[in-house]
Amino acid sequence: MSEQPAIPRPRRHGRWNPATIIGMLSLLLLATACAPQPNQLSPLATDAVILAFGDSLTAGTGAAPQASYPAQLEILTGRRVVNAGNPGELSRGGVARLPALLDEHRPDLLILTHGGNDLLRRVDPNETRENLEAMIGLARERGAEVLLVAVPTPALLRLRSDPLYAEIGQRLRVPVENGAIAHVLSRDALKADPIHPNGTGYRHLAERIHELLIETGAL
Repeated sequence: MSEQPAIPRPRRHGRWNPATIIGMLSLLLLATACAPQPNQLSPLATDAVILAFGDSLTAGTGAAPQASYPAQLEILTGRRVVNAGNPGELSRGGVARLPALLDEHRPDLLILTHGGNDLLRRVDPNETRENLEAMIGLARERGAEVLLVAVPTPALLRLRSDPLYAEIGQRLRVPVENGAIAHVLSRDALKADPIHPNGTGYRHLAERIHELLIETGAL
């Protein structure tokens, strides 16, 4: 009877043994942990200044001054929060107004809630995007980090945040609060009129921003 041909055994390469693989995975996990994470913020010192910049939603239209979201956020964070809201302002006006405020207050963090009046007045979305990005750039040039708050697209039925905010956040690596205002303005119990929250609505917005500051490492 003839002999059966030997079946070749797979070659073993020492560099791919289990110990080596585990070591490589460990190095990969370590590198990932040490790499800067996108959309994170630096911790805010106890004496940090937060500049809340925007239009009537920042100013607190529809509620008492102490019920505006910046006033309530100041209590939640224990940091000074400057209310720089200007009702009725378009984003192009924000670009013109922001530099002086940044130079005056020298904030560590800018909370940018702008563009709502652009959406209501049907300003070209490309202009709004350029203006929001310009304001983010102005803050970063002066050493301030940015948190962007999305504003909903006007609608008769369910309100949704305009997608341009998420797009900007992803492209520029800016954390975005992407649902609180749409949530508030979709509920009669949380708003003073069709486009402004009441004190309880502003409280919800302040709480959500506070949560995001914790999630992103600022607090």
